[in-house]
Parts: sequence; C-alpha cells; structure tokens
Amino acid sequence: MSGGMRLSRAVEAIPPSGIRQFFDVVSRMEDVISLGVGEPDYGTAWRVREAAIYGLERGRTTYTGNSGLLDLRRAIAAALGDQYGLWYDPERELLITVGVSEGLDLALRALLDPGDEVLILDPSYVAYPPCVSLAGGVPVWTPAHAEDRFVPRPDELERRTTPRTRALLLNYPGNPTGAVPTRAELEAIAAVVRRHDLVVISDEIYDRLSYDAPHVPFATLPGMLERTLLLNGFSKTYGMTGWRVGYAAGPAPLIGAMTRIHQYTALCASRQAQEAAIEALRVPEREIQATVDDYALRRQAIVSGLNRIGLACHMPAGAFYAFPSIAATGLDAHEFATRLLHEARVALVPGDAFGPGGAGHVRCAYATSLPQIEEAIARIDRFLDRLGASRAPEVVEAAALSAD
Repeated sequence: MSGGMRLSRAVEAIPPSGIRQFFDVVSRMEDVISLGVGEPDYGTAWRVREAAIYGLERGRTTYTGNSGLLDLRRAIAAALGDQYGLWYDPERELLITVGVSEGLDLALRALLDPGDEVLILDPSYVAYPPCVSLAGGVPVWTPAHAEDRFVPRPDELERRTTPRTRALLLNYPGNPTGAVPTRAELEAIAAVVRRHDLVVISDEIYDRLSYDAPHVPFATLPGMLERTLLLNGFSKTYGMTGWRVGYAAGPAPLIGAMTRIHQYTALCASRQAQEAAIEALRVPEREIQATVDDYALRRQAIVSGLNRIGLACHMPAGAFYAFPSIAATGLDAHEFATRLLHEARVALVPGDAFGPGGAGHVRCAYATSLPQIEEAIARIDRFLDRLGASRAPEVVEAAALSAD
C-alpha cells in the first residue's frame, strides 16, 4: 500500500466475500432472477415498521444501555422459554447485538487467545473463518458430506480436535446446505463437546425455518446449557435483514465479557431496530407458520425442479437454500455460476465460496416467489441444453423420489 501505510497481516489474508463479490456484478445487470442473497422477499410487516415510526415520532432516538433495551431482553427470554423451555436471565444472560454477525465477532474475541482453534463445518457460512482469524484464532474445517445430509460425523470432529481446540461453531438449519441434524445426531456431537471440554457457538438464526421436525436448540441438550452460546436474531423469520438486530444468550460470564467488548465498539444496537424487534415478537404464531408453509412449497418446487433438469439435489430440512451438485456439467462452481449469470440471467452462488467442501455445488436461495423459481429452473434447463452438459439421471431419479 502506498504512503507507507501497512495493513494488518490478518486483514490482508482475508479474501473478499464470495457472495458479495459475485453480486457486485449482479447489481449492474438487468432481467436477472436472483437465487443468491439469503434475504426474505416479503419484507418487514407493517406493524413492526410502525413500532419504529411510533418511537421516532416520540423522540426515542437516544442510546440504549449497552446490553440493549431491557423490555426486548425480557421479551426474548420469554419467547425462548415458551418456545423451547430455555430460560435465561434477561439482565445477565442476554445481549442485544448489531445482527448475529456482531454477536459472533464478540463471542470469538471474548473466547479466543492467539492460536486457539475453532472447528467449523465445511461447507458453512462465508463469514465464519474470517471472523475466527480476526479474533486471533485458527479456523479448522471439518467436513460435512452430502451423503450425510451435510451433518458432521462425530469421528470427523474427534479427528480434528487438538489440545488447542477451544470451540465448535455450529449453524443449523444450515447455510448454505439447509442441513438440520436430528436430535440423536446433535447428542452425538454433544458427546464430543463434553469429552474435549469445548464451548459451542450455535448460530440458530434459521430456527423457525425447520420443516420436517421441530427445531432442537443445542443448549437444550443434556449438559450443554452451561457451555453453549446461542446466537439468533430477527433477520430471517421476520424479514428484518436491514434492521441489524440480533442477540446472544448464554452463561453470564461469557455474556459479560462480550458486553465489555460491545460497549467499546458498537456501544448498542439501534434503538429503533430494538423497538421494532419488540413488536416482531408479538406477531401471531399463525402468521409465522404461514410464512414457513410458503417456504416449504418453494422448497418442494426448487428441489423437484433441479432434480428434474438433472442437477442432483438433496432435500434441505431447513433454512431457505438448496445446494445442488453441478459436477455432471463438467464445470467448476465458479465457472458454472458466472456463465449462468451472463448467458441465462440467473444468479446463484458458487458452492466453494462456503469452503472446500462446497466444490461442485452451487447455492440457490428460494427466498423468492414461486413464479420466479419456476422461471429460474426453466432458464437453467435451457442453459444446460446449450451447454450440452451431461445430466445425472440415476442420481436424479433417487433424489426426486426423496423430494416427493
């Protein structure tokens, strides 16, 4: 860098986001169907927006306490108790953060000393390895294979655990795969955690978008409450991505340490966003369930469509992402996504943006309307025809049966 200014080696080593870098190109194009950014298409409910407007009109534009509005923390504590039987002290065990991303950053900085290792599933959300590195830690990829529904095997976790391993970073329902471990699979992971005395950072932002079975928070497993930090927020369930309000729930010593960092960086989340979040927690359950049911229809449409045109795709159990294999096309994920964008005007994300295990896959977000999904499938089908790509009929047939 010119002028004698030298940047941190940690920052220099971080690559650009594989999602945002790709969609800088998309933003300059027309007639593109986006299956890329994981953002609900239905937006924030009017009653939630109105709560923020009401506060603004009454001059409620000040800082809040570092931990966030106590009314919001109490509402979150009540919701977690009612929904999952998880009871947190809103004054000592809950922190309101600027989105889940800040919660993750605070947690890693509070937990890690230089060189400490963090197990991260491969593939997983693009921000996890850079956040670990910026906190002075070492991200350790742990494979989660397609044949296992992208759920990690306990022996893979064991094999990668060393005396320097400090934490396991989980995300389920998963981004980019939609993976949801069963309770038995979670208990097997918990056994590894207990055996090696690890801390679990559990990013459960998609908890309400679990289609085939009720969501099981990791903290509800035997012996896990005292060693689990639960991260969640309002972006996905309530269509509040731009409001940037999340929360961390966990043991008081960890929440206290995170709050000390938070008070010197973000200070507090936006008051308007917090007041909107209080109202979001009052949205009737039937409205949330209607959204989940709509996503379930989209899930069926995109997975069936991808399998029908020859891109083998497992049925995701949660979130709003399909993760089909494009190996049969002979293209790598980046080339496939780039050509599809320019030749067919469909945007999706190369799977290797989410880790080495994403190679040969692409992520398709079905947080868009059914007509858009159907048109996207038609465009991809025509693209494959022009490409002359081989399809995977034997895989497709089996996958299609599992999708019905």
